[in-house]
Amino acid sequence: MSASQNGSGVIHPGEPDEGGQLLTAPAEPDSSKLLSCRGIDMAYGSVQILFGVDFDVAEGEIVALLGTNGAGKSTLLKGICGLVRPKRGSVVFAGEDVTKLQADVTAHRGISLMPGGKGVFPTLTVAENLRLAGWIIRQDQAKVDAAKKEVEELFPILKSRSGQMAGNLSGGEQQMLALGMAFIAKPKLLMIDELSLGLAPAIVEQLLGIVRRIQDGGTAIVLVEQSINVALTVADRAYFLEKGEVRFEGPTAELLGRDDIVRSVFLAGAAGEGPAPATTVESEAETHAHMLAGPARAADDRPIHERPEVLRVDGLGVSFGGIQAVRDTSFFLREGEILGLIGPNGAGKTTIFDLVSGFVIPTTGRIRLDDRDVTELGPDERAWLRLGRSFQDARLVGSLTVAENLALGFERHLEVRDHFAAMIGLPGARRQEIAVAWSVNDLVELMGLGAYRDKFVRELSTGTRRVVDLGMCLAHDPRVLLLDEPSSGIAQRETEALGPLLRRIQAETGCAILVIEHDMPLITTVSDRLLALELGTPIALGTPAEVLADPRVVESYLGGDPATINRSGAGSAAASRTRTAAGRPTPRRRVLTARPSKDGAE
Repeated sequence: MSASQNGSGVIHPGEPDEGGQLLTAPAEPDSSKLLSCRGIDMAYGSVQILFGVDFDVAEGEIVALLGTNGAGKSTLLKGICGLVRPKRGSVVFAGEDVTKLQADVTAHRGISLMPGGKGVFPTLTVAENLRLAGWIIRQDQAKVDAAKKEVEELFPILKSRSGQMAGNLSGGEQQMLALGMAFIAKPKLLMIDELSLGLAPAIVEQLLGIVRRIQDGGTAIVLVEQSINVALTVADRAYFLEKGEVRFEGPTAELLGRDDIVRSVFLAGAAGEGPAPATTVESEAETHAHMLAGPARAADDRPIHERPEVLRVDGLGVSFGGIQAVRDTSFFLREGEILGLIGPNGAGKTTIFDLVSGFVIPTTGRIRLDDRDVTELGPDERAWLRLGRSFQDARLVGSLTVAENLALGFERHLEVRDHFAAMIGLPGARRQEIAVAWSVNDLVELMGLGAYRDKFVRELSTGTRRVVDLGMCLAHDPRVLLLDEPSSGIAQRETEALGPLLRRIQAETGCAILVIEHDMPLITTVSDRLLALELGTPIALGTPAEVLADPRVVESYLGGDPATINRSGAGSAAASRTRTAAGRPTPRRRVLTARPSKDGAE
């Protein structure tokens, strides 16, 4: 039997859908399940994301929802809780059809969503966030107080930081707060999008314990994860989504027997396909030569320790509300060097980025870019001095397309900034627009974003947004580049390709890179040196092997268990290769230039 759905949501057998295709009517919802989704189709505008998805969750069960980036995992969660209405199909929760209910109504029914990386209100304090989370039970103050006390017992750090702005917490502490806020509502179904997003292994272990405690209280949990280790640790069953369709459903143990699925998400390619042939940095530079200025220079064979310093931090310190976030921190970064910052959540890594980039002014210490003291300069002035930075949450313009966001990255190179000249199409403005268009095309090709070029950024998966963010960093042409958790939220397969991409960015832009990362195989592969932090203070500095062998680092960062260093499962051959400081391709500066037309004119 075939069916389609009209505007009233009624299924009519035999009628075509909007594309003229006859669709099979979805199976009846399973009334024995707490949640039963049948035939879910979802779309953003004309772009369809989900195709006939069936998804069930039993009472008190933990279900892992896995898949490649862009597979539709987060979209399915939004459809279940009412943030986005399904185009077709039904969502039945606790025996009630909630397909058309708004998110506030489904929350009262007992469905709670913890969004990935966006679960707190940054301009409110920790206490205000927790109080706000009790809006469903606000009529019973005793119940709200009891729930808040229980959260503070689960996460003592939140109690000690009760009066601190949530936006000033570390990534791990924000995840704790978001999980605590979801716990206060005591939902029947808790959907967690990327629990381990940007977290140290020891923090992930702690949060998984809390998830199990929530389950023990009778709450069913849907866990969207990129880490197969996390999924196998806590989940009873798993669903695997690929291109908006369910490819696997069953016990998590059986997932390991499906090589095609495991390779698709966590290794090099689906169905046993190997990775694409490696492309050398030299050939990439030749392909995009029109974006690079100046003749090629002789290779700089000097080892890293003989190259000039481009960034120096001396005695840096800052406090927030009486809490010393960074203290007595000093380090330097040389031309062409990649320095990795590691440490547990709350160690002060992102705060150091805020200090170096000018978003926070230090109370003690000095910061120098090249030979210039920039301690008192704002972030815009430091950007003009070629200091670039990415953020953990990929701060892009969601209402613009990928190509338009990349074009914004070239803004600093524009010579003509007259809106009137652009409006009437003066020759200089037109040449500049052509130059931007060609440069954007090259970045799209270089970053592998061809399939997403004309899509709105708000429609992209977390991993794809990260790649767009890196592309904008590359367009900026930085001399010093700060990367905050570049692998955060991307699938393992994409993480394996991130190391070569970071090295390519370094070679293409000629910049030194300071990078925060929790994926140990990735950070040890790309870094020349590592700096380990604890409670805002450096505890070890040296080569990756030296730092990771330091007992203080193992104890503070890995919770006393060195095995968790490979928790991400990224122990590939690429991760085991070492890098040499000398012998890299000579970096050449990226600038904005127009490609000549066939007749030789610009």
